[in-house]
Amino acid sequence: MATVDYEKGLSDRLKNPEYASEYLNQALKEGSQDLFMLALRDVAKAKGITRTARESNLNRESMYKMLSENGNPNLSSLNKLLDSLGLTLNISRKENAA
Repeated sequence: MATVDYEKGLSDRLKNPEYASEYLNQALKEGSQDLFMLALRDVAKAKGITRTARESNLNRESMYKMLSENGNPNLSSLNKLLDSLGLTLNISRKENAA
């Protein structure tokens, strides 16, 4: 029985914006910036870093730095990156909030 390499399978699934959106939302729910940035890097790599950088009008070196372990993107860069991935940042009310 043939198996698909985990990273290749994940990369293929992350090319779907709905899957990528849920993947990033789950990473956000964990509450760790490091985990979210890792997930965002996975999504950008699935599309291609060079293509994503070009479409977001960010240079490739800045994109790599932003998505690195120590990356801390500002909101405008994050929005440009998400837009190039066909995604957007949203805020919603917590279900158990008063």
